[in-house]
Amino acid sequence: MFGNAFGWPHLLIILVIVVLLFGAPKLPALARSIAQSMKIFRSEIKPESPAPDASTDSTPDASKPDPKS
Repeated sequence: MFGNAFGWPHLLIILVIVVLLFGAPKLPALARSIAQSMKIFRSEIKPESPAPDASTDSTPDASKPDPKS
């Protein structure tokens, strides 16, 4: 419906607004902080591989929270 909603002019305007809000000296620290947050987020959403004996164990683990509550 909207097709190409954001083009280069829109991104340039957003960049100018960000520079005005945060100031040029703070941008490297802001970018570092965002990158670190994304790295933590990606590491948290990675699926964990189950333990070899986890598929045969049918008893609930007491250390895990109950999903029903």
